[in-house]
Amino acid sequence: MRWSPAWLIVCASFLFASMGVCVKLASAQYSAGEIVLYRGLTGALMMLGVARWQGGTVRTRVPAMHFWRCIAGVVSLVLWFYALGGLPLATAMTLNYMSSIWMALFLIGGAVALGGSRVDGRLVAAVLVGFAGVAMILRPTIAEHQLWYGLMGLLSGIIAATAYLQVTALGRIGEPEFRIVFYFSVAGVAAGALLVLWTGLHPHDLRGALLLLAVGVLATVAQLMMTRAYSTGPTLVNASLQYLGIAWSFAYGVVVFGDRVTALALSGMLLIVAAGVFATLLRSRSGKPEVAAIAEPPHTA
Repeated sequence: MRWSPAWLIVCASFLFASMGVCVKLASAQYSAGEIVLYRGLTGALMMLGVARWQGGTVRTRVPAMHFWRCIAGVVSLVLWFYALGGLPLATAMTLNYMSSIWMALFLIGGAVALGGSRVDGRLVAAVLVGFAGVAMILRPTIAEHQLWYGLMGLLSGIIAATAYLQVTALGRIGEPEFRIVFYFSVAGVAAGALLVLWTGLHPHDLRGALLLLAVGVLATVAQLMMTRAYSTGPTLVNASLQYLGIAWSFAYGVVVFGDRVTALALSGMLLIVAAGVFATLLRSRSGKPEVAAIAEPPHTA
């Protein structure tokens, strides 16, 4: 069975939320650098296995594109972790999820610059409605002394948007998903190793090892699905559906960690689902290709 990009995003968002639960549990035993390191190592090994199973290779003819995609993804991740250290969790997560808003703006700007086809304004509205749902669930706040951390969190979302667009560009020139995920996993290993130089390594037990393995497997499978969806599906539809990750995480918080359910949060979840469904139905009815504004970013040309 060949899954549609929309279903791939839905499943990937659930797996990413499940990974988040494992990361939260593992954080009591390991540093962030260790989790990033082992996640990347698991992903790289899995992708080598997938490449061999499919008779492919991780060798690429566009190393510069992979390099900048990895730089964008890793830098975004590091900035987000930095913002998390100085901001309330809700604020940092909301700033990071603004990547979809920046993505919409990039696509609109690209369409205007190219002077050709345009982005459907109703799709942009769906993204904005989804972000409103995120804000309702997370209820972000920021104090004056946290403005620097807020700027870093905002920058993280901007860079994450460029990373997603680079994934789209890689997929549309024929790079297989396993190769894209492989190089990002290798970059994660390198970034985690650098962080571990400061934090050191902690000893393992069975529970900790299983949590680290779960983080790596869930993240890698989810990233494969996400990469496939962004390589083949409409970018703004994917961006809208990706907000479901917040809904899944909210549900996990209630069931696993006993977080309190509020009417505002439930309303936000409904907005997120409605935005994703609307975007999917809109694209399926129009049948029109999305704006071809996803060329390589200037620094990869």
